[in-house]
Amino acid sequence: MARIDDYKKAVELGKKELCDKDPGRTADHGGGDLETDPRGNPRLTLAFLGKKIVVTWPECGVSFAESEDEVPIQQQVLILHYLNRVSESKILDEWIAYQEIPDGKFYLDAFYKRAKNPMVQAFGDKPELLLKLAAKAYGATPSDQGDASVVVQAFPKVPIVLMIWRGDDEFPPEGNILFDRSISHFLSAEDIAWLAGMIIYPLMGMAKNSER
Repeated sequence: MARIDDYKKAVELGKKELCDKDPGRTADHGGGDLETDPRGNPRLTLAFLGKKIVVTWPECGVSFAESEDEVPIQQQVLILHYLNRVSESKILDEWIAYQEIPDGKFYLDAFYKRAKNPMVQAFGDKPELLLKLAAKAYGATPSDQGDASVVVQAFPKVPIVLMIWRGDDEFPPEGNILFDRSISHFLSAEDIAWLAGMIIYPLMGMAKNSER
């Protein structure tokens, strides 16, 4: 488990790297919108998990567009990693499992513990609730994978499928989380595992609240 000091260091390094990049190129490659503030400084707006995030130069601060509150540090790490890694690569519309991602096998156990297994445990017997809550939380759209699935647009170039197979008398419910084959151009395997957990755990919290 990473410590808060590790996150702070990752944010510091991420901001330093991003501030040396061209904001216009970063916006183009990352799928964001670039404007200038009243002082003429670059201001990049980016979609992240159903919300608008603003990155401002020259300090490369990361905040929510609506509230202007600073984004939680763990999310800042992922946003900075995405913006520092983005390239001209495009979404390939070819879905792969986590273990097919470069270095994915190394982090597979962590991915199962953080995301896949909790998703199946929470929604395996009520997949329709997964679809409903993902649409509410992230603006997710229906997919045709498995028995029930949705596409969550985590970043402009990072679509993710949440998928459930219903159980029966012989087999328990099962599920998976799929990624576009291009995802390694935008995030590392470790970041992808963290991102998947960030998507699933809020949905689990929403599911518990809906049962009260």
